[in-house]
Parts: sequence; C-alpha cells; structure tokens
Amino acid sequence: MWFPLVGVILIISDSLRADFLGCYGSRDIRTPNIDRLARESAVFDRNYIASYPTVPNRLDIWTGKYNFPFKGWEPLDPKDVTLPEVLSKHGVTTALVFDTPMLEKFDFDRGFSGLWHIRGHHVDRACTDPNIPISLPAAPHKLKHLQRTRQYLRNRAWWRYEKDYIAPRTFEKAIEWLERNYTHDKFFLTVDTWDPHEPFDPPLHYLRMYADLNDEIDNIIYPAYGHCDYMSKAELQRVRALYAGEVTMVDTWVGRLLDAVERFGLAESTMIIFTTDHGHLFGEHGLEGKPVGMLGSLYEVTTRIPLIIHHPEGLASGKRIGGLVQPVDIMPTILDFFNIPIPKTVEGKSILPLMKGEVETLHRYAFSARFPEGYSVGGTAAQVFDGWAGPSQVFSPVTITNERWSLICSPNPEMSELYDLKSDPMQKKNIIDEEKEIADEMRQALISFLEREGAKEQMIAPLKSEDKYIRESLKPTATLYALRDSEGRILAYLTLEEARERLSSQLMSREPKRITFQSLVQKDPKAMVFIEGQYYWAEELSTI
Repeated sequence: MWFPLVGVILIISDSLRADFLGCYGSRDIRTPNIDRLARESAVFDRNYIASYPTVPNRLDIWTGKYNFPFKGWEPLDPKDVTLPEVLSKHGVTTALVFDTPMLEKFDFDRGFSGLWHIRGHHVDRACTDPNIPISLPAAPHKLKHLQRTRQYLRNRAWWRYEKDYIAPRTFEKAIEWLERNYTHDKFFLTVDTWDPHEPFDPPLHYLRMYADLNDEIDNIIYPAYGHCDYMSKAELQRVRALYAGEVTMVDTWVGRLLDAVERFGLAESTMIIFTTDHGHLFGEHGLEGKPVGMLGSLYEVTTRIPLIIHHPEGLASGKRIGGLVQPVDIMPTILDFFNIPIPKTVEGKSILPLMKGEVETLHRYAFSARFPEGYSVGGTAAQVFDGWAGPSQVFSPVTITNERWSLICSPNPEMSELYDLKSDPMQKKNIIDEEKEIADEMRQALISFLEREGAKEQMIAPLKSEDKYIRESLKPTATLYALRDSEGRILAYLTLEEARERLSSQLMSREPKRITFQSLVQKDPKAMVFIEGQYYWAEELSTI
C-alpha cells in the first residue's frame, strides 16, 4: 500500500484541563476518542505551560522560544523564526485550520501554505444584526464580559444542529483539507480550536450528560474571574457541567478526525500531537477562571496540561512518560520528526529522545508565567482580552516546577507558596515555612533563568527588588457603588453605570448605594469588588 513520506497533525484544544480526560484520570467525563488516541500514543504526565495564556502560548509553540520573559499578548515579531516558515522552506505543505479568533490578527497565519478561519467565536463580530433577540443566560453580575457575551449570542443565533457549532465546523474543515492534501509527500496540518474555552455553551445533548436540565439554575457561560463566592455551589457545579459538555463535544470531533486519518491510510505515516495551552479554575483554591495579579497563582490545574504524541512507528506507544516537557519543545520535535535542522533560535528540545528512552527529562525546571503587560506604577488598565483581567501594574506570581516541588513565586517571599507534589498533588497544604531552603533554591533558579533570557525589567525587577511589592489596591476614599444580592453578599463596582448594568436583574430592583472603600472594608471585609473582569475581596485591596 502507498503511504506519503511523512505527515504531522498538531491539534490544539484551548483551555482543556488534563483532569477532565479519562487518560489523565477523570472517571466521570466522557472522552473515549482522546482516550483511544492515548492508548496508541505516548502520554506525558508532566507537561507544563510556559508562556500564559492563549496568545503567549502560541508564541512558544510557533517559535520554540520562551516568550513570557519579553512579551505577553502580542503578535509574532517579524524577526521570529516560526515553525510553519521553516517547514515550508523545506518542502512541507502546511495548513492552519482554526477558530481561535485572534490568531490571524496576531500574524500566526504567517508561513502557512493554506489558511481556513472558522468565524463566529466569542469576540469575532461575525453578526452585527441588532434585531436578533438575545437574552443573557445568567444574571449580569455573574458574567465576565457582558458585551462579548452578547456578541457571542448574536453569532450563535442561527445554530440548530451540533454541526453548526464552531469546533465541529473547524474539525470538519480540517478533515476536508486532509482529504484533498494527504497525498503530498510531506504535510503539516495544525487544527487550533478555542473550545472548550468560554463561553461554555455545548449542545444540550452534551450538557444533559453532566447536569439535570430540570434544575432551574443559571447557565453562567462566561463566569467572572477571581473569587467564586458570587456563585452558589449549584451554579458552580453547572459551570463545570457546561465545560464538561464542551470537552466531550471536542472529543467527539477529535474522534472524527482520527477516523479520517485511518480512512485515508495515514496512521502508519503520520505523527499526531494533541495538546492545549492551559487549564481553568472551577472553584479550586476558591477561584474561578484565569485570574491575574494577587489572585493569579498558577496551580497544577492550570499549569499541568495534556500532551499526547502518536508516532507512526509506534514509538513509546501506550507508555506514560514522566519527564518534564513544555510547549517550547513542540517545534523542535516536529522538525526532528521531519529530519529538518533545528534553527539556533529554538530554545526547546526535541521530545523524540525522551520517547526513545535516551533521556529521562528535557528540563530540570518548568517555568510557567504571565508577562506583566502594561506594567507601571499607578498605571491604568492593560488591554483586556481573553484571560487578561485586573489592573495592569501588578505582577502575577510565577510557578516553578521540578520533579517533586511546585513553587508559586510572588515578589513578596512571604506571599509565595510551596507544595510537595508527591505527597500533596492537589496542593492543599502550603509548606513554604517548613521548606524555606527549597523555596529559596527554586526562586534563585527562576531569577537565574530570567537573567539568562535577558528578561525585560518589568518581568524580573519585582522578584529582585527589596521594595514593597506593588499590588492591586484602592484608596480608602475611593467611591464604590454597592448592593446586596439575593444571598446577602455585597457586590461593589467602580462606577454607577457599571453597577446599574450588572445589578439590573429581577433580584435587585433597588438603586446601588454609594460608599467609600474604607467604609466597605469595615462593613464587610469579604465584600466582592469587581475590577476589570474579576472579583476581589475588599480586604485584599486595602493597604491599611
């Protein structure tokens, strides 16, 4: 039988938590197709994010370099040497099929032979018809972005069947491309889908797998970040169910792509890589989403992400691999598979020697971080997009992971956290006071790494400075507008307009009250203050 010389399919499913996959230990989420791929592949148990979140992750994958020391939510640099460009120069036919809305805008289509953008996700203004009737699926104060949620609801107004949803359309287009192009001697197909990213809005038949639809509970499809106290336990469980439904929908269509690979006779010649960019908090550590700043600690549920590699020659098939790997290793792995020289600009390492058993790990430490975009003392909001929330002048803690320990490193050492992943994989007990030497050693490893990288001042200075850590705060005299919700929680907003918009539900018919921040803290230290997409406790924002 004839087979092409070689092919690679890279599947990126955004925001997919490892522990929602059966092959990574989930017992109640249905992912039979990804699990099927895992049984025939190498499964990496210690794959950790580097640059975070969505766009920074793609920078790492496309360039094979750590980008968080230098940049955050930014396009590819014209000087960047990218994976598709290198492949194209060596005769590989390349294609990007995607629905992740910002990729084309941020130049990630550069170097691909073919490009298909599936329109309509989230902020994409695919529908501007003002006459389409829409209604929010949850109380406004529970949603992160009201305007973007409304835009999404307009975009999806015409959907009737599962095939109308965006991830199914993306995988269907990828299958079509594969059918037309698999006869090339060498091909590289990237399938980049934003699901199961917010808005969490699966077809009802998937939601029924995880929730009782007879329960009258808000569908909070785009929950506000930060402390999740604004949701009841039942609402938080419904959010998890919405997300689980999206995971299973993605799994269904990954299965259809895998079936096409078999149907076209590609299984014995094509390497398949399945991964994501980060996880998502659903109440762990009392938090929701991808918060930033003092609430932006990157725990295992966010940093440890799935990586499954099917090698056509059966290399490491069915094996679990425990060595540390990161997204920067994907580019050199693909180039190594194609037997293409790896550019000197690449910092990652090929994973193939790890799969062959030639090395035990690729890295001593995994570094996971968000660049402090727009950093300035007393600065205003950074560009608000996707996971970016909170005042721009703050520094989110950096996570350093090795074979045993996870250090969540804050500029203030006393605010840092250390966990023993062997005895405490769920990170329930912070033992930094008992293991200060280990924490200091890992902190210094991070600083040394950033110095070698030549990191920008705003990335490294907060970790080296002895000055007081700059963090989110409000002046005692700041004016807020607050109201109690139906559960008695105080919700506070920075402007009257926002308070009226978010609190205008059948549960809250009264006018928000004006209050100083100092009075709010005295009245209720756990009052929830909404700033740029996430909820803080009032006491956290106090400098008194």
